[in-house]
Amino acid sequence: MVARLSRTFRLGIKELYSLKADPVLVVLIVYTFTFAIYAVATGAKFEVENAAVAIVDEDRSMLSARLRDALLQPFFKSPELINADEIDTAMDSGRFVFVVEIPPKFEQDVIAGHHPSVQIDIDATAMSQAGNGASYIQNIILQEVLTAMPGADQKQPINLVVRAKFNPNLKSEWFTAVMQVINNITMLSVILTGAALIREREHGTIEHLLVMPVTPIEIMLAKIWANGLVIVAAAIFSLAIVVERLLDVPIAGSIGVFIAAAVLYQFSVTSLGILIATVSGSMAQFGLIVMPVLIVMNLLSGSTTPMESMPGWLQSVMQLSPSTHFVALSQAVLYRGAGLTIIWPQMLWLFSIGAAFFALATLRFRKSLLSGQ
Repeated sequence: MVARLSRTFRLGIKELYSLKADPVLVVLIVYTFTFAIYAVATGAKFEVENAAVAIVDEDRSMLSARLRDALLQPFFKSPELINADEIDTAMDSGRFVFVVEIPPKFEQDVIAGHHPSVQIDIDATAMSQAGNGASYIQNIILQEVLTAMPGADQKQPINLVVRAKFNPNLKSEWFTAVMQVINNITMLSVILTGAALIREREHGTIEHLLVMPVTPIEIMLAKIWANGLVIVAAAIFSLAIVVERLLDVPIAGSIGVFIAAAVLYQFSVTSLGILIATVSGSMAQFGLIVMPVLIVMNLLSGSTTPMESMPGWLQSVMQLSPSTHFVALSQAVLYRGAGLTIIWPQMLWLFSIGAAFFALATLRFRKSLLSGQ
């Protein structure tokens, strides 16, 4: 047993030296866990920011001017006054996302209690910004009207108070940054281990290993622990430096618990990478197979859209993906401060799925060695 562990350790050291000798992969790892995290977190935002808005003011009253002045940065750019006959041309050309049409005698009707309508034209090609921006504008108009005209207030049957937990200011960076780290862990874990195995095959070094007193399982375990170590270390660096310091995103839970879960996750996804490599004849074929697999794992894991919004049959299918359980436990730990007593079912799923992938990869690896492929 000690001899097997020693051989697996030495083979893993060889993998680390091979990775060090490949500057392209080193640059890819550094880029993926630094600039890629920062760029996506700060660039891909769900809230409204600097949206172009125009005003068609057919009232020209103090109240309509107050509504125009209430659309402030950074949510909206400075509103532009346009005429009603310019709306179609302006929106077709993409100049504005929102056009607010204030009707004639708007202030007079509000004072008289006639409940006039304000029309908001929306370019909904950007769905997230359109939906959120419409809510922003609606709330701004209602608040300004109630402030300027207290007599226009209509008593509401309830007083609704909303409190956002874990992310009180609803900043998208807090969500996007952590989820990008998790998605990048998945991507690199599959790619690095699979590419390492195919590189051995294409260079002919896999045959050199087999004439040595090592077994296929030891070769696989060496690739898993070596590449997994690099990725987990890069993920820890990214969370500590890029996420917490540069982006100022607070981590609520224990980094130690997250590392333990990430190590278990590495066992699952690196085994998947080896499994895909055993059915690939070349590096190009491996890339073609792994791309749709990673897209499905990332998009349907719950890191982009909630699992609850998916069809029931798809939710059941995605329970077989390790990324689904890793995203769930990572959100519980890093956002809500959950401990092992809460996330142990997801960790059990990760171990079970990883064991299945490892068993299948071992059978395929042995078969490919016997067939000489």
